[in-house]
Amino acid sequence: MATLILDRMLERRLIARRRQLGLDRWDEMWEGVYVMVPPADIEHFQVSGELASVLTVAVKWAGLGEVYSGVAISDRQRSWKKNFRVPDIAVFLPGNPARDCRTHWCGGPDLAIEMVSPRDRARSKIPFYAQVGTRELLLVERRPWRLTHFRLAEGQLREAGQSSRDTAAALTSGVVPLAFQLLESAGRPEILIRHTGDGREWRVKSRG
Repeated sequence: MATLILDRMLERRLIARRRQLGLDRWDEMWEGVYVMVPPADIEHFQVSGELASVLTVAVKWAGLGEVYSGVAISDRQRSWKKNFRVPDIAVFLPGNPARDCRTHWCGGPDLAIEMVSPRDRARSKIPFYAQVGTRELLLVERRPWRLTHFRLAEGQLREAGQSSRDTAAALTSGVVPLAFQLLESAGRPEILIRHTGDGREWRVKSRG
Protein backbone atom coordinates (compact mmCIF):
# COMPACT_ATOMS: atom_id res chain seq x y z
CA MET A 1 0.00 0.00 0.00
CA ALA A 2 1.34 3.41 -1.00
CA THR A 3 0.61 6.43 1.20
CA LEU A 4 0.79 10.06 0.12
CA ILE A 5 1.46 12.43 3.04
CA LEU A 6 0.65 16.09 2.36
CA ASP A 7 0.99 17.24 5.96
CA ARG A 8 4.55 18.65 6.12
CA MET A 9 4.69 18.52 9.92
CA LEU A 10 3.66 14.86 9.98
CA GLU A 11 6.14 14.14 7.20
CA ARG A 12 9.01 15.70 9.16
CA ARG A 13 8.03 13.80 12.32
CA LEU A 14 7.89 10.46 10.50
CA ILE A 15 11.27 10.95 8.84
CA ALA A 16 12.86 12.16 12.08
CA ARG A 17 11.45 9.13 13.91
CA ARG A 18 12.80 6.72 11.29
CA ARG A 19 16.23 8.32 11.60
CA GLN A 20 16.10 8.11 15.38
CA LEU A 21 15.29 4.39 15.22
CA GLY A 22 17.81 3.69 12.47
CA LEU A 23 15.10 2.57 10.04
CA ASP A 24 16.07 5.00 7.28
CA ARG A 25 19.29 3.33 6.14
CA TRP A 26 17.73 2.13 2.89
CA ASP A 27 15.18 4.93 2.46
CA GLU A 28 15.48 6.68 -0.89
CA MET A 29 14.47 9.86 -2.68
CA TRP A 30 12.90 9.49 -6.12
CA GLU A 31 12.94 12.90 -7.82
CA GLY A 32 11.92 14.65 -4.61
CA VAL A 33 9.56 11.91 -3.39
CA TYR A 34 10.70 10.35 -0.09
CA VAL A 35 10.42 6.55 -0.37
CA MET A 36 10.23 4.69 2.94
CA VAL A 37 11.52 1.21 2.23
CA PRO A 38 9.82 -1.61 4.19
CA PRO A 39 12.10 -3.21 6.82
CA ALA A 40 13.97 -6.15 5.34
CA ASP A 41 13.49 -9.59 6.87
CA ILE A 42 16.21 -11.86 8.24
CA GLU A 43 16.44 -13.87 5.02
CA HIS A 44 17.08 -10.66 3.06
CA PHE A 45 19.98 -9.67 5.31
CA GLN A 46 21.42 -13.18 5.40
CA VAL A 47 21.43 -13.75 1.64
CA SER A 48 22.59 -10.24 0.70
CA GLY A 49 25.31 -10.41 3.37
CA GLU A 50 26.68 -13.67 2.00
CA LEU A 51 26.56 -12.36 -1.57
CA ALA A 52 28.52 -9.30 -0.45
CA SER A 53 31.06 -11.56 1.26
CA VAL A 54 31.65 -13.56 -1.93
CA LEU A 55 32.07 -10.39 -3.97
CA THR A 56 34.48 -9.03 -1.36
CA VAL A 57 36.66 -12.13 -1.73
CA ALA A 58 36.44 -12.40 -5.52
CA VAL A 59 36.62 -8.69 -6.37
CA LYS A 60 37.88 -6.48 -3.52
CA TRP A 61 40.46 -8.83 -2.01
CA ALA A 62 41.62 -9.73 -5.51
CA GLY A 63 42.36 -6.05 -6.14
CA LEU A 64 39.78 -5.77 -8.91
CA GLY A 65 37.56 -3.07 -7.41
CA GLU A 66 35.45 -1.94 -4.47
CA VAL A 67 32.35 -3.57 -2.99
CA TYR A 68 29.74 -1.64 -0.98
CA SER A 69 26.61 -2.61 0.92
CA GLY A 70 23.91 0.04 1.21
CA VAL A 71 25.72 2.91 -0.54
CA ALA A 72 23.71 5.75 -2.09
CA ILE A 73 23.76 6.17 -5.88
CA SER A 74 22.69 9.50 -7.37
CA ASP A 75 22.61 11.25 -10.73
CA ARG A 76 24.06 14.48 -9.33
CA GLN A 77 26.99 15.65 -7.22
CA ARG A 78 25.17 18.44 -5.41
CA SER A 79 21.66 18.30 -3.99
CA TRP A 80 22.00 14.55 -4.38
CA LYS A 81 19.51 13.85 -1.59
CA LYS A 82 16.74 14.91 -3.97
CA ASN A 83 17.28 11.82 -6.13
CA PHE A 84 19.11 8.67 -5.09
CA ARG A 85 18.73 4.91 -4.79
CA VAL A 86 20.38 2.41 -2.43
CA PRO A 87 21.12 -1.02 -3.94
CA ASP A 88 21.87 -3.87 -1.55
CA ILE A 89 25.32 -4.31 -3.15
CA ALA A 90 27.28 -2.08 -5.52
CA VAL A 91 30.58 -2.94 -7.22
CA PHE A 92 32.82 -0.22 -8.69
CA LEU A 93 35.78 -1.19 -10.85
CA PRO A 94 38.81 0.93 -11.87
CA GLY A 95 37.96 3.14 -14.82
CA ASN A 96 34.33 3.56 -13.85
CA PRO A 97 33.42 7.19 -14.68
CA ALA A 98 31.22 7.56 -11.58
CA ARG A 99 32.48 10.10 -9.06
CA ASP A 100 33.13 9.25 -5.40
CA CYS A 101 31.49 12.20 -3.62
CA ARG A 102 32.29 10.81 -0.13
CA THR A 103 28.61 10.87 0.88
CA HIS A 104 27.43 9.03 -2.24
CA TRP A 105 28.42 7.95 -5.74
CA CYS A 106 27.40 10.20 -8.63
CA GLY A 107 26.97 7.68 -11.43
CA GLY A 108 26.18 4.00 -11.58
CA PRO A 109 28.23 1.00 -10.43
CA ASP A 110 29.60 -1.67 -12.71
CA LEU A 111 27.37 -4.19 -10.93
CA ALA A 112 24.36 -3.60 -8.69
CA ILE A 113 22.49 -6.32 -6.81
CA GLU A 114 18.96 -5.84 -5.51
CA MET A 115 17.27 -8.27 -3.15
CA VAL A 116 13.54 -8.07 -3.86
CA SER A 117 11.43 -7.95 -0.69
CA PRO A 118 7.63 -8.01 -0.41
CA ARG A 119 6.02 -4.69 -1.33
CA ASP A 120 9.25 -3.01 -2.41
CA ARG A 121 9.73 -1.48 -5.86
CA ALA A 122 13.08 -2.86 -6.94
CA ARG A 123 11.99 -3.29 -10.56
CA SER A 124 10.81 0.32 -10.68
CA LYS A 125 14.44 1.35 -10.01
CA ILE A 126 15.74 -0.22 -13.22
CA PRO A 127 15.30 2.90 -15.43
CA PHE A 128 17.23 4.98 -12.88
CA TYR A 129 20.08 2.48 -12.76
CA ALA A 130 20.24 2.56 -16.56
CA GLN A 131 20.19 6.37 -16.57
CA VAL A 132 23.24 6.61 -14.30
CA GLY A 133 25.15 4.05 -16.37
CA THR A 134 24.96 0.89 -14.27
CA ARG A 135 26.57 -1.76 -16.47
CA GLU A 136 24.91 -4.81 -14.93
CA LEU A 137 22.08 -5.48 -12.49
CA LEU A 138 21.22 -8.73 -10.71
CA LEU A 139 17.77 -9.05 -9.16
CA VAL A 140 17.37 -11.74 -6.50
CA GLU A 141 13.67 -12.51 -6.20
CA ARG A 142 12.22 -14.88 -3.62
CA ARG A 143 8.50 -15.22 -4.35
CA PRO A 144 9.13 -17.33 -6.38
CA TRP A 145 12.89 -17.74 -6.23
CA ARG A 146 14.54 -16.40 -9.37
CA LEU A 147 17.71 -14.60 -10.46
CA THR A 148 17.35 -12.08 -13.28
CA HIS A 149 20.41 -10.62 -14.97
CA PHE A 150 20.35 -7.27 -16.83
CA ARG A 151 23.02 -5.69 -19.02
CA LEU A 152 23.28 -2.09 -20.20
CA ALA A 153 22.73 -1.76 -23.95
CA GLU A 154 21.88 1.41 -25.86
CA GLY A 155 21.13 3.26 -22.64
CA GLN A 156 18.78 0.62 -21.24
CA LEU A 157 19.21 -2.28 -18.85
CA ARG A 158 17.96 -5.21 -20.90
CA GLU A 159 17.26 -8.66 -19.52
CA ALA A 160 20.16 -10.98 -20.37
CA GLY A 161 18.96 -14.16 -18.68
CA GLN A 162 17.14 -15.83 -15.81
CA SER A 163 17.97 -18.66 -13.46
CA SER A 164 15.09 -20.29 -11.61
CA ARG A 165 14.05 -23.61 -10.15
CA ASP A 166 12.70 -24.60 -13.57
CA THR A 167 15.63 -23.34 -15.64
CA ALA A 168 18.82 -23.50 -13.60
CA ALA A 169 20.89 -21.55 -16.11
CA ALA A 170 24.20 -19.98 -15.15
CA LEU A 171 24.23 -16.19 -15.49
CA THR A 172 27.76 -15.10 -16.35
CA SER A 173 28.72 -11.54 -15.52
CA GLY A 174 30.63 -9.52 -18.05
CA VAL A 175 32.13 -7.16 -15.47
CA VAL A 176 33.17 -9.40 -12.56
CA PRO A 177 34.68 -12.91 -12.88
CA LEU A 178 31.61 -14.66 -11.51
CA ALA A 179 28.61 -16.68 -12.71
CA PHE A 180 25.40 -16.95 -10.65
CA GLN A 181 23.06 -19.93 -10.75
CA LEU A 182 19.96 -20.88 -8.77
CA LEU A 183 19.98 -24.54 -7.73
CA GLU A 184 17.27 -26.71 -6.19
CA SER A 185 18.18 -28.16 -2.81
CA ALA A 186 16.50 -29.62 0.23
CA GLY A 187 14.14 -27.04 1.67
CA ARG A 188 14.93 -23.71 0.04
CA PRO A 189 17.02 -23.22 -3.12
CA GLU A 190 20.61 -22.06 -3.05
CA ILE A 191 22.65 -19.70 -5.19
CA LEU A 192 25.78 -21.25 -6.67
CA ILE A 193 28.48 -18.68 -7.45
CA ARG A 194 31.38 -19.87 -9.59
CA HIS A 195 34.60 -17.99 -10.27
CA THR A 196 34.97 -18.01 -14.05
CA GLY A 197 38.75 -17.70 -13.81
CA ASP A 198 39.91 -20.27 -11.29
CA GLY A 199 36.77 -22.36 -10.80
CA ARG A 200 36.25 -21.63 -7.11
CA GLU A 201 32.68 -22.08 -5.94
CA TRP A 202 30.56 -20.62 -3.15
CA ARG A 203 27.03 -21.63 -2.15
CA VAL A 204 24.60 -19.15 -0.64
CA LYS A 205 21.60 -20.83 0.95
CA SER A 206 18.78 -19.18 2.80
CA ARG A 207 18.17 -20.38 6.32
CA GLY A 208 14.71 -18.83 6.33
